[in-house]
Amino acid sequence: MLAVTVLTGAVMTTGALFPSAASAAKPDTVQNSLNALVTDEQMPAALASVADRKGRTRHYTAGVGDLKTGAKVPKDGQVRAGSNTKAFTAVVTLQLVAEKKIALDAPVDTYLPGLLRGEGIDGRHITIRQLLQHTSGLPEYMESPVFADFPAVRYRYFEPRDLLDGALAQKAHFSPGAKWEYSNTNYLVAGLVIQKVTGRPVGEEINRRIIDRIGLRNTYFPTPGETTLHEPHPKGYERETDDGPLIDYTTMDMSMGWAAGALVSTNSDLNRFYTALLDGKLLPPAQLTQMRTTVPAEARGPGVRYGLGLTSTPLSCGGVYWGHGGTALGYRTRGGVTEDGRAAGIAVTTAPTGAASQRVEAAVDTALCR
Repeated sequence: MLAVTVLTGAVMTTGALFPSAASAAKPDTVQNSLNALVTDEQMPAALASVADRKGRTRHYTAGVGDLKTGAKVPKDGQVRAGSNTKAFTAVVTLQLVAEKKIALDAPVDTYLPGLLRGEGIDGRHITIRQLLQHTSGLPEYMESPVFADFPAVRYRYFEPRDLLDGALAQKAHFSPGAKWEYSNTNYLVAGLVIQKVTGRPVGEEINRRIIDRIGLRNTYFPTPGETTLHEPHPKGYERETDDGPLIDYTTMDMSMGWAAGALVSTNSDLNRFYTALLDGKLLPPAQLTQMRTTVPAEARGPGVRYGLGLTSTPLSCGGVYWGHGGTALGYRTRGGVTEDGRAAGIAVTTAPTGAASQRVEAAVDTALCR
């Protein structure tokens, strides 16, 4: 087990591009939120990128980027974006809907005949919409026994079918359309549909249709066997037990996340993605409307609703913000954009639980409502 030094609790910030000098003289609530995540909740590092309605961005950091060396947190550093990947996968799917290559209410068997079969599982009765909306009833592949000993599979390459087999060995959680329940398996299957329809790897489709199209320079879908982050990044940590030491989990094979969670990105790139999405730069109006048509998803927080790979979260200052958020071992990202063009992304370098998790969510609210 890797030994790590005790967190120092150091905090730091970068120069501001906005707001005005007068308002900048006041205590910065975003920086205070990040400082509290480090000093009170013992997060190794916290990063934020906040953009105003004109796109002017300020970057923040707190903590240390490497517990062993005490290195600074890189400004707007790369992190594993986890389930933000689902929003990208949903956009590609909806682009294919607009191109009439996929029908939202067609069953999965239209594209992958016979693939989804199991106890209570039948791809003839699960639609593409239900996959993207998490109303399919498909069980969670991450609950497969192979993931019970995670260190043993940290660097293992998984084919998507390997992961799917772990889900199909379980029974359906409910009949398709009966309720909402988050399951990574839904986006595993969506990725397989994309590949079948396009004849190309899902990562290449995400790169071509989204990342290259809107110029996300620090975002990428890892290639098979890739385990490191390309650009400056804070290290990500997890505890193997509640009271155990923080273990460096920065390097790992994210094939286990694939179309549900493999992306690497930065807070500012995620802000640009969600802003471009809501501005209609990635989807025609009809498909964007479908993406923003939501069902209750209270398991993700009070008042949260889930569309097609996109969530709406109430703000304390009124209205909602649109995003998704993600968790991968060592990293959690939260944030999104408002209807009037404000954007905020926050990342921390361990996956918080309980009150600490709520404080990360509150930090996003602070950044968008200040």
